[in-house]
Amino acid sequence: MVNTAPAPTTDVVGAETPDLSRPRPETTTVKDTPGYTVFRWVNTTILVLVAAVTLYPFLNLAARAFSSEAAIRSGDVTVWPIGFNTTTLMSVLEQDLFWRNYLNTVVYTVVGTAIAMALTTTFAYVLSKKYLKGRMILIGFAVFTMFFTGGLIPNYILVSQLGFKNTIWAVVVPQAINVFNLLVMKSFFENFPEELEEAAAIDGLTTYGIFFRVVLPLSKAVLATMVLFYAVWFWNSWFPAFLYMDDPEMYPVTVFLRNIIAGATGTGEGLSDVAVQIGANVKAVTMLLTALPIVCLYPFVQKYFVSGVMLGSVKG
Repeated sequence: MVNTAPAPTTDVVGAETPDLSRPRPETTTVKDTPGYTVFRWVNTTILVLVAAVTLYPFLNLAARAFSSEAAIRSGDVTVWPIGFNTTTLMSVLEQDLFWRNYLNTVVYTVVGTAIAMALTTTFAYVLSKKYLKGRMILIGFAVFTMFFTGGLIPNYILVSQLGFKNTIWAVVVPQAINVFNLLVMKSFFENFPEELEEAAAIDGLTTYGIFFRVVLPLSKAVLATMVLFYAVWFWNSWFPAFLYMDDPEMYPVTVFLRNIIAGATGTGEGLSDVAVQIGANVKAVTMLLTALPIVCLYPFVQKYFVSGVMLGSVKG
């Protein structure tokens, strides 16, 4: 019997090419079970509701910042401004001291975050080495400060004796290390592959070379997370400046806005319409101006935030 099946075709180098005349096998798709479909819909609904509940306060804050005094007093403002008004916002932005204090906040945040990251990363890397003599004592000292502090008056005396009053160091140095951040980074470095450090040591790198050229470049996720934590910490910090600074030119913007809120008057007889409007939504305007930069920054580091916390807390 003669075989009439078509012979496989070959290309110029002799390799077989597939016979396009043959029917291709049908692709199969896995369908979700009814239970999993219900779970997806319920899970999506719950997450949407949680997102709405989380987002509503900020939207209400923004709406109150641009609403009229009458609408705020009557409680009609929800997530959309009523009686659009920028009187309070312009009264704040037109002050030269506001921009000076805003610049101070940026400087305090950048310098403070840089110093805090330098101290936290180096200290955490040292504590992650189990062969370090006195390691548990150092960890004990760090954890002890989470529960016990010197107190307000001793801290004030210490900062004054060091000559930090009315300087940037009064804000930066006392808050240079956050122990929670330190422990998260220590946990991350403990899970770092030792083989990479050993290979770098064989190649001739010193301890500093291993840390700066191997460990830190592979720790971008946890570093970005810690930068976000410290940046928010310094950006929102107002009490150290309020306590240690007497010169308004050195205040961060949080203290400036706090003073505006403290000096704002409510409605009453004899007050102008501008004063009444400012008193009605000055809190919303100041909180919006304070939170907006961090809110705009967060989406750019959100992916590092999630992966960094997981890498620093889950043992591989």
